[in-house]
Amino acid sequence: MELYFCIAVVDRAQEATTTQLYKAAGLHQILTTFGRGTARSEHLAYYGLDATEKAVVCAVAGAAQAREAFKQARRVLRIDIPGNGIMMTVPLKSVAGGRTFAYLMDNSEKGGIPEMKFEHELIIVVMNEGFSDFVMDAARSVGAGGGTVLHAKGTASGVEKNFFGLNIVDEKDMLYIVAYSDEKAAIMRAISEKAGPGTDAGAICFSLPISSVVGLRQRETD
Repeated sequence: MELYFCIAVVDRAQEATTTQLYKAAGLHQILTTFGRGTARSEHLAYYGLDATEKAVVCAVAGAAQAREAFKQARRVLRIDIPGNGIMMTVPLKSVAGGRTFAYLMDNSEKGGIPEMKFEHELIIVVMNEGFSDFVMDAARSVGAGGGTVLHAKGTASGVEKNFFGLNIVDEKDMLYIVAYSDEKAAIMRAISEKAGPGTDAGAICFSLPISSVVGLRQRETD
């Protein structure tokens, strides 16, 4: 089965429009959360993620649905133009049960294998609240452009939470960074060394492959 997690990061004013184009593409169970951009001014044209209020709109999509969502996003949001946001797909390996698959795909998708050529990756960082700028500075030190910060909450309430002698707080920030695959390791290493477990930030990071993305300006080559 060919499934993708479709993620759009847009200005908050475009949240309703993005949700509608997802629905028009046949996507179900649309999830929306709000955050803020982190990019400095010199990176705005490159990533389109300036320090403004953002909406992150997500849904599970089949191959045909993802293609249609991208098509509509290009047409309606002009999302293929840097500065208008980012839209990406992360390939999914499985879902829990045939009924779930039928519901998500509306019985319209057949089997298949997701695209496995990954030029970009989505770095996800989970950290203690209030350290997103510090973590982003660590990522920028090795070439990261910008990211999107979301607020989250841990679920270990009522349990003694101590790691490397530091208390682990419930309130969390999550940081999404889209990076080229050949830059990913350096970015994650910098975050781990400067803000990882054992520091006040307590950041952990991992990456997911991105099978397709629009909204990023291509790198210049010699």
